[in-house]
Amino acid sequence: MPEKMPHTPSAPEERPRNLLDAAIIKLSHLLSGLFIVTVLISFYEVVMRYAFDAPTTWVHETASFIGGSLFVVGGIYAFATNKHVRVVLIYDAVSARTRQYLNIVHHIVGLAFAGMLAYAAYSLAEESWFTPWGEMRLETSGSVLNAPYPALLKGLIFVVLCILVVQFILHLIQDIAGLKPSNKEE
Repeated sequence: MPEKMPHTPSAPEERPRNLLDAAIIKLSHLLSGLFIVTVLISFYEVVMRYAFDAPTTWVHETASFIGGSLFVVGGIYAFATNKHVRVVLIYDAVSARTRQYLNIVHHIVGLAFAGMLAYAAYSLAEESWFTPWGEMRLETSGSVLNAPYPALLKGLIFVVLCILVVQFILHLIQDIAGLKPSNKEE
């Protein structure tokens, strides 16, 4: 039987660590089909603009909203599949035990950062969803289309950051629970 490539989704470091990661990966794979939608509507815009001299008023904003939304969701997908950014020059040069501690430090710092970002995102989302006197009014783009894409994207950013906070907590708990005593402690 041929060996599996290290970059296949079945590589141990890419497997979901918990149910939340598994759900994020599954949802992200479904949402990735929206990239095709973006390409198709952009192609439609090009044909309408250059072949029929009838540009659309909705394609650019809609494609930007879809792309921006997918980019935001991509952050939690990267964390769920262990594809996030790390300094591999250091990480790969240390022992497995030190990597465990680096992961814990990473999760603590990441949790604090994600928590602060979620708090800030809440403020932005609240302002884009409600008037100062408390009535619901979605912020719109102000263009001819005037879609509520800015409010929807700010709401999505807040939700995704809350999910990221939960991911950091779950990963931190798993890493602390997974600390194995060193040979000296046995």
